[in-house]
Amino acid sequence: MFTVVFIVFSLLKESVDANTIESLLPEQHVSVGQSAVISCKYSGIGPSFQWYRQYPGSRPEYLIFNAETSVSSEPTLRLKAQAKKEITEVELEISSTEVKDSAVYYCALRPTVTGNPPALYKNLNTLTHLALHKDCDSPAFNQAQ
Repeated sequence: MFTVVFIVFSLLKESVDANTIESLLPEQHVSVGQSAVISCKYSGIGPSFQWYRQYPGSRPEYLIFNAETSVSSEPTLRLKAQAKKEITEVELEISSTEVKDSAVYYCALRPTVTGNPPALYKNLNTLTHLALHKDCDSPAFNQAQ
């Protein structure tokens, strides 16, 4: 049996209009095949969010954008993003988790670009690390806790 482990870190940054975003759970354990939900809480003007995924040694890749509505990705990605304006939270749901879902996930506020940089910079404020373990009794699993 495989277990999907989500390790969530908050990298808080304040923009000019004092928007902030932070992850709600520092870590989640999900078995392969189950759904996983990554939640972030925001303050300030919102919601307008982007979700990214980054594999080791690769650049972050854009996954999905959501605003005040629920939005689903291509069926092959198995993603659904939802903003809950009344409680100032945003969620990314990954259904039927697979081994290939092991990556770092970012929740970002609306993008901010200043000046004329050679490449656009997205303000990636919250990241979630997803790792897989074969057995919940393994030393690697126990060290992650």
